Amino acid sequence: MLLALDSSVGEVDTKEAIAVRLGVSGETLRLVAKRFAETSGDVHATVARKRRDLPPVPSPVTGEVEARLIAMACSQPPQGYTRWSLRLLEKHVALVEDIPDLDHSTIGRVLKKRNCVLT
Repeated sequence: MLLALDSSVGEVDTKEAIAVRLGVSGETLRLVAKRFAETSGDVHATVARKRRDLPPVPSPVTGEVEARLIAMACSQPPQGYTRWSLRLLEKHVALVEDIPDLDHSTIGRVLKKRNCVLT
């Protein structure tokens, strides 16, 4: 991409023609050119991926939270219910102070990961 955009060797094709020839979108071409300009012409910094120091948000689900959640899902459902549902588990997790509030989709992922079936 950078070689195709290099104007020091002479006339450069249009960005649309370069994008079609390279099989990328015009936006990708624009972003690569912008990154090249931002890195002061450093090719390696332009094409190399930056390593992330830490995940953006630490997961609220630890091993202990998983264990407590699975234990709750395996216990008897509250009176008036025949079985646990994800939304019912979400409400009961919110009542327990030791466990962070979890969304029903997060609870479902944890149970699916551990092959727990709500019956």
